[in-house]
Amino acid sequence: MKSYRKVLNFHLNTRRGLVNITGDVRQAVKESGVLEGLVLVNAMNITASVFINDDESGLHQDYEKWLEGLAPEKPYSQYKHNGFEDNADAHLKRTIMGRETVVAITNGELDFGTWEQIFYFEFDGKRDKRVLIKIIGE
Repeated sequence: MKSYRKVLNFHLNTRRGLVNITGDVRQAVKESGVLEGLVLVNAMNITASVFINDDESGLHQDYEKWLEGLAPEKPYSQYKHNGFEDNADAHLKRTIMGRETVVAITNGELDFGTWEQIFYFEFDGKRDKRVLIKIIGE
């Protein structure tokens, strides 16, 4: 069995942002040489998320509106976590959107359903963050 690890680095200049990382994951699968297996993709920070969905701008706007309704950024005083930081909402948004995703690799390709793409969602940007890609298989 083969094992391959790659780290993606991010530094978004905005507090929140969505990045399609499907191409990066495809490239890592190619580099790994794995033809049959699994790829785990996870955010290595507790205020960011990795998930699978459609790459459609209206849906991306809907995420922002929906998440702000569930865990609004302001007022910061509404959260007990916000003492020396102002990112409690980012922790809650990450919990909702999830930490990671796993995709099957078949014949050296990501085995996706229709329209599926992999996204990194930043909820507390303006600093360095990482995403881990871990591939195992034959």
